[in-house]
Amino acid sequence: MSVVKPDSTQPSNVNSQQQRTSSYDARVQTDVRCTVERAAEVISGKWTTLILRDLLSGTKRFGELRHSLTGISPKTLTDRLRDLEEQDILTRTIYPEVPPRVEYTLTDKGRALGAVIQAMAQWGERWT
Repeated sequence: MSVVKPDSTQPSNVNSQQQRTSSYDARVQTDVRCTVERAAEVISGKWTTLILRDLLSGTKRFGELRHSLTGISPKTLTDRLRDLEEQDILTRTIYPEVPPRVEYTLTDKGRALGAVIQAMAQWGERWT
């Protein structure tokens, strides 16, 4: 994995989301690894794959995801959701309500991973 060092010329008050997005964009533009390796990195990790599985059935709220993913901490779920949002795998919609409602939905790019998740499920049924 290529590492992008922060630009010391940027002001220190730059939004961290913008920094993560530009960091991701820079890695993708200079990435020469094999396509399988890059795809595996997107869906790597137990929680990421399970989040994708759950969102393939439709839009979910944070609490719904946390409830279905037994054992995941709120911090880990938040981190994984941010990573997927940064990679344009899902969108996060915040509704101006009290309490605030946040929903997560797969993008077209995220829904395209459905075939991969389905293949993993079929493999798991057959071999585990």
